[in-house]
Amino acid sequence: MEGQGSYTLPTGTEYRGALRDGMFEGEGELIFPNGGRYRAVWHRGVPVQGKYTFADGLQYKDKKWHYCDGYDRRFYTEICSGLKPPGTSQLTNLDPPKKIPEGCYDCGDGFYNPETRVIVDYKLRFLRNADDDEHEWIIRTCRKAWDETIEHKPKP
Repeated sequence: MEGQGSYTLPTGTEYRGALRDGMFEGEGELIFPNGGRYRAVWHRGVPVQGKYTFADGLQYKDKKWHYCDGYDRRFYTEICSGLKPPGTSQLTNLDPPKKIPEGCYDCGDGFYNPETRVIVDYKLRFLRNADDDEHEWIIRTCRKAWDETIEHKPKP
């Protein structure tokens, strides 16, 4: 592969940009299935300078990253659009959040089934198998289907 072009990886990630000797070279962009983008300058297939932008437009900064830290726990959509009224929770950056299949977890890029240890994307396509570290992290950290908020319904 040589020149300008695009290449889709088996994961669904697409590269658009310059290629040389079958490798990413010069300016190019990786476009991830979740909508995130990584624009970079590449040399022999390795990024030498780049910037990641999440699907919602938030740009990652490798230095002085203050998004959703201990001091400011707002999601990016709350920073851009404001907080919801008191008594209304926003559980994820997506509002309303994706409905999690029974017995599964929302791990950020898809759903995790702890029985099969398989992660699928939000369209239920296979992404990967979780190793022991990722399994423990998801179980300890991520939102579970049975943790979804149930709205109060007043008596008729």
